[in-house]
Amino acid sequence: MIVYINVELIVLMPMKKIMMIALFAIVAMTANAQKFALIDMEYILKNVPAYERANEQLNQVSKKWQAEVEALNTEAQTMYKNYQNEVVFLSQEQKKAKQEEIMMKEKDASELKKKYFGPEGELFKKREALMTPIQDEIYNAVKDLSELHGYSMVLDRSTDSGIIYGSPKIDISNEVLKKLGYAR
Repeated sequence: MIVYINVELIVLMPMKKIMMIALFAIVAMTANAQKFALIDMEYILKNVPAYERANEQLNQVSKKWQAEVEALNTEAQTMYKNYQNEVVFLSQEQKKAKQEEIMMKEKDASELKKKYFGPEGELFKKREALMTPIQDEIYNAVKDLSELHGYSMVLDRSTDSGIIYGSPKIDISNEVLKKLGYAR
């Protein structure tokens, strides 16, 4: 297959378009030798009961932890309001002590929020512990099907915005669910 490219057009195109054209040219040249498939990960996950249970568990623990953080924040706000009402009656040492107490409570709330919801927080760890086995199971099913049917690549149509159209004939989502034991 010979591909002709107009160099004048390339100069006027943004880099993203150039990369997309190059990708499609490469795919077009190798498409005859390779097989592709699509999956819809959102569809698969909606049909895996363990995923729904894990999500519910994460929502419950998240609400519980959020309530703890909000309770500390409310306590700090109450302390501050009380301080504002009493400030005229307090000595400098008492003012400083109250301010430090309020700041400590705010710091506690911030640290608790970071502990639960930070990038390496408890929610992240819990999500990873619950979701990784499900994702691994799906990955292994996709891998087995790919090896069985000779797919060179399997793309997720639910997250890849680069897929404009994918024929339902190459969507193996139901096969993946069947392989996982959730036949449709």
